[in-house]
Amino acid sequence: MARPPALKLVEVLAEIRMSPSAFYRMRARGDAPRMVKLPNGELRCRRSDLDTWWDACEKDSSKWQ
Repeated sequence: MARPPALKLVEVLAEIRMSPSAFYRMRARGDAPRMVKLPNGELRCRRSDLDTWWDACEKDSSKWQ
């Protein structure tokens, strides 16, 4: 069975509407979606990991109301 394609970092940034610098700060704090670092140094995010991260953000949104 073929693996689902992983999203490139620019695709993740476009979907979450965030700048690269803000994303890297969030990633340093451990608050970003799980990323996979490829042997060539590029970052990828599995669709399932991004969806899980979105779900966690929605659950935490009650703090902001």
